[in-house]
Amino acid sequence: MHAATKLGKTFSMTDTKTYSVRLRRSILSVPAINLRALEKARGLDCDGVIFDLEDSVAPEMKAQARENLSAFFAAGRLEGREMVIRINALSSAFGADDMACVIALQPDAVLIPKVDEPDDVLAVFDLLEEAGAPDSLKVWAMMETPRGVLNAGAIARLGRSDGARLSCFVVGLNDLRKDTGVPMAPGRTYLVPWLMQVVLAGRAYGVEVIDSVSNDFKDLEAYAAECEQGRLMGFDGKMLIHPAQIAAANQAFAPAAGDIAEAEAIVAAFADPAAANLNVLTVDGHMVERLHLEQAKRLVTKAQLVAKRRMPE
Repeated sequence: MHAATKLGKTFSMTDTKTYSVRLRRSILSVPAINLRALEKARGLDCDGVIFDLEDSVAPEMKAQARENLSAFFAAGRLEGREMVIRINALSSAFGADDMACVIALQPDAVLIPKVDEPDDVLAVFDLLEEAGAPDSLKVWAMMETPRGVLNAGAIARLGRSDGARLSCFVVGLNDLRKDTGVPMAPGRTYLVPWLMQVVLAGRAYGVEVIDSVSNDFKDLEAYAAECEQGRLMGFDGKMLIHPAQIAAANQAFAPAAGDIAEAEAIVAAFADPAAANLNVLTVDGHMVERLHLEQAKRLVTKAQLVAKRRMPE
């Protein structure tokens, strides 16, 4: 059963669980203080935009950044792309006003910076509930501190159930490098174990995971290699800091043609009435278990969303 949504698709695979699929190949961070960048975002082919009120906005400009966002949202939402507002920490002097902005504008998600433990996410849950925010307003968490990575499993567990607000992790390596003393180096060799720990936590509880930004947006060859590395590690997409990075992320994190064909064959095989009571089938010479059907359906749905995005208007 397929049902279209504004940003993606949902499909029911059992009587108790509904799975949502959205494209998150390329998530562009835009400083909310930069009017030119805000307007440019309307015409970009990224899958989502993070409107940043935190690191990229000076303290004395926070109020102006919130006013910019209010005007931007009033002028019209981004068609077919997720709109996410990154707030300052609730413990900061700006957190309360940022949350008031989120509740007023109702983006698709609010991104919490520097999440250390589940209580950081639960505090935002409580504010959204108290304000009567719709269930569709999700919560994303920046995984960018040593404590956050250590607690990734416990944090991800908040997204384990249907209707849970926590839907996505975003890795922030700049802060993680600063806190740990691990230098920036090609291949991210000494950071890979931490990256994989966050991916594993997300996969355990149904939370999607976005790879960290690449600071050098001029070296697109190295950037493309980092996108491919992220894909191989299991990330769903990448956070970007420049429009020049969108195309490589969209390409790297889109389903490959061979994987699509394999997934379609699995879906078709289990759709055969003769397979109704079977948990294991042979598909193209490979043994496939019914538990692989969920993954196959998600991949096929993601491929359909990519194809739809490519269609001319």
